Amino acid sequence: MQSYMSEAVLAGAEAAELESLPVPDYFPAAVVREEDADTFQSMTDKDVSKTLHVEKVPMPELAPDEALVAVMASSVNYNTVWTAMFEPVPTFQFLKSMGRNGGWEERHDLPYHIVGSDASGVIVRTGSSVRKWKVGDRVVISPAYVDEQDHDTHRDGMLGEGQKAWGFETNFGGLAHYTVVRASQLMPKPAALTWEEAAVNPLCASTAYRMLVSERGARMKQGDIVLVWGATGGLGAYAVQLVLNGGGIPVGVVNSPEKAEVLKSLGCSAVIDRTEVEEGDSTLLQRPEGWKKMGKAVRAAVGEDPHIVFEHVGRSTFAASVFLARRGGTVVTCGSSTGYEHVYDNRYLWMRLKRIIGSHGANFHEQWEVNRLIALGSLMPALSETYPLDEVGAAARTVQLNRHMGKVGVLCLAPATGLGVTDPSARARIGEQRLRAFRR
Repeated sequence: MQSYMSEAVLAGAEAAELESLPVPDYFPAAVVREEDADTFQSMTDKDVSKTLHVEKVPMPELAPDEALVAVMASSVNYNTVWTAMFEPVPTFQFLKSMGRNGGWEERHDLPYHIVGSDASGVIVRTGSSVRKWKVGDRVVISPAYVDEQDHDTHRDGMLGEGQKAWGFETNFGGLAHYTVVRASQLMPKPAALTWEEAAVNPLCASTAYRMLVSERGARMKQGDIVLVWGATGGLGAYAVQLVLNGGGIPVGVVNSPEKAEVLKSLGCSAVIDRTEVEEGDSTLLQRPEGWKKMGKAVRAAVGEDPHIVFEHVGRSTFAASVFLARRGGTVVTCGSSTGYEHVYDNRYLWMRLKRIIGSHGANFHEQWEVNRLIALGSLMPALSETYPLDEVGAAARTVQLNRHMGKVGVLCLAPATGLGVTDPSARARIGEQRLRAFRR
């Protein structure tokens, strides 16, 4: 049974009514439990559906600089998979570290971790120091949880020592009916999008933006050839769109004809099916003969080596990425979903004057710029399928096994897909076919 507050949010209640209603004492949330941290010891298949649970948790107290958001929809990112696998370390280490900081951060140190680093929803409470947001505002949430008292944060929000990924390195994430976030994480929900379309964008779209477009990333320019691994995945789907929007030439790497067709529908004409390169040898791209074969495929597609390699796969592709970037080119990396210990031939880096750029998330300004592009209809949500919160384990397992395209959405308070659009004329202008490009 829904609480009075949840029912009011679903009914589209005005701010005055929401302010008059009590927040629930408990709410459903997707959690991992500290007691399960040893579940996968000595196991090869670390099935995250076994460690992600939906259960009722107590409502946390609100700090002065925070907002309580009723979450309509969220999504599964790979950091949720890492959390549920307890790799590379159990995230309870992050929560305990927050607890040692004292003050409001003590709340995060709990024997359960509410996960999720994306969300869309409605503000139902604001802390006493929140100025620019009010109850009833429809929002999406930036995953960058920064320390505003760290001097480096004011140079770049991602440089501050206290910077964390909300819902991964903090508690009270977005895969729940309610979440607690800082006011500095809030952005306006794009009015043309449904709740689930709006929820899937913040983490991956902004990460791709920082990697490619930002002055802190590869600084892509018109005409640049950009090799995108996993080009229909959560990150790659946004990377391809950003390259096309910026006048670059994307070369998308996928692993099936179905994914190749999705890329072509976005306007990416240069597509490489890596299974045709590997020919059944999944380790080929970790060896020089595989690098050369992939390089030949890239040149056959666009006639040149790439200026930029968009890298997030990690161990299974990183050596190839260093080789494939042209002389003076750039490998920009934000993650390592296949393993974070990389081995590559350094001669191709130093002797050919290449660069490796580490990129992590996006600062609030970069987040805001991406959200604007999405609201304008310049960047399409990469939503491919949607699960109810009760099936979050199955949703995360789909991502873990790479059986998805784009982003996997999760309905939290929203009772069905297709809700939340407040500007149907803008939606018509963007076009349903474009908005549903990744939908199965």
